[in-house]
Amino acid sequence: MMSFYEVLQKIKQRPSLYLGRRSISHLQVFLDGYTLARRELGVPLTEQEREFEGFQEWIEQRFNQNSTQSWDRIILFYSEDERDALERFFDLFEEFLNPDENLESEERNNLKAKI
Repeated sequence: MMSFYEVLQKIKQRPSLYLGRRSISHLQVFLDGYTLARRELGVPLTEQEREFEGFQEWIEQRFNQNSTQSWDRIILFYSEDERDALERFFDLFEEFLNPDENLESEERNNLKAKI
């Protein structure tokens, strides 16, 4: 069985195949269905799925949004459209998984700006 992150990687590679169209809202619905199916089957959360639960709070902090909006709605608000929001999701998710790499990149950019 594929891991949760492998499922997300497959969606990233071929979003229309899994979601019907390139849409962050469709991704949210897909993930809700995935979670419900696992719960109904009595399959416990994996470490990756537990880690993903922190994505909501991380997005709220990243965009300085202390609201009741879900991560997909927040990303969509700061995007051009559903397609752009889906692409941004994958970029943001990568940043969520690798915060140290992004800090180093930001520090390099800040140094370049000062030079």
